[in-house]
Amino acid sequence: MYAIIKTGGKQYRVSEGEVLNIEKIEGNRGDAVVFSEVLMVAREGNINVGTPLVAGAKVVGEIVSQTKAPKINVFRMKRRKGFHKKTGHRQPLTILKIKEITV
Repeated sequence: MYAIIKTGGKQYRVSEGEVLNIEKIEGNRGDAVVFSEVLMVAREGNINVGTPLVAGAKVVGEIVSQTKAPKINVFRMKRRKGFHKKTGHRQPLTILKIKEITV
């Protein structure tokens, strides 16, 4: 059984027991998170596609930790002008474990 959920402007294919990294959501370690924006649910070959959401479906997860993604370096330069600028960014992430999918 798996479902497709929408969170943080992205869509994720999740199944029970799976651990995934998503955009940061508020909460502490061990908190339960309920995703009600379920776009599709598939179980035993039966696929239920929402228009746009599946009515009554929800996915429950538990926050494992709050962390950051690896740093990316951003380097900007204009040739022959003497302009260069180096910055970096680390995206905040939430590591989440999926507990159950209900329809």
